[in-house]
Amino acid sequence: MNNYFSIGKLIATFGLEGELVMRHSLGKKTALKGVAALFLEEHKNSFIPYFPQKITAKDHEHVYVKLEGVDTKEMAQKLVKTQVYLTEADFKQHTAAAAPLALLGFAVEDQQRGPLGVIEEVIEMPMQVLVKVMIQGKEALLPVNEQSLLKIDKQAQVVLLDLPDGLIDLYID
Repeated sequence: MNNYFSIGKLIATFGLEGELVMRHSLGKKTALKGVAALFLEEHKNSFIPYFPQKITAKDHEHVYVKLEGVDTKEMAQKLVKTQVYLTEADFKQHTAAAAPLALLGFAVEDQQRGPLGVIEEVIEMPMQVLVKVMIQGKEALLPVNEQSLLKIDKQAQVVLLDLPDGLIDLYID
């Protein structure tokens, strides 16, 4: 079974021949060269492969995508607002090292409490980044900002945080 990593969302149609605009969080301008399939989550946890005919970089967070079998604006419109995923190998190849999204899969440790869990999702907010971690079976959203972030060890794939007192207590019994 493949691990799929969310990279963004289809946000609009473009032109009359089924092209789409995708907003991504890869942290760099990219045309996703070498990506054989984009996986769209049409239904919860169902990753349907779509094969790109052409991907053109627009800017550092948007690309134009032409998918095989999507040939009209109406067909493309049905895919707007759909989450887009890559396989783990493609994700690692195309994510900028400095992008917050690159933290997916890293372990999180708190300076006081030690290991907390693995980053399952990265949510970019205007003033900070939140990471979703499962702690004792409960979803926890932890802030990663200049006050809480102590160190990112890319080699060991660990994010060391100094979380505010009481924050973890909100999530555990």
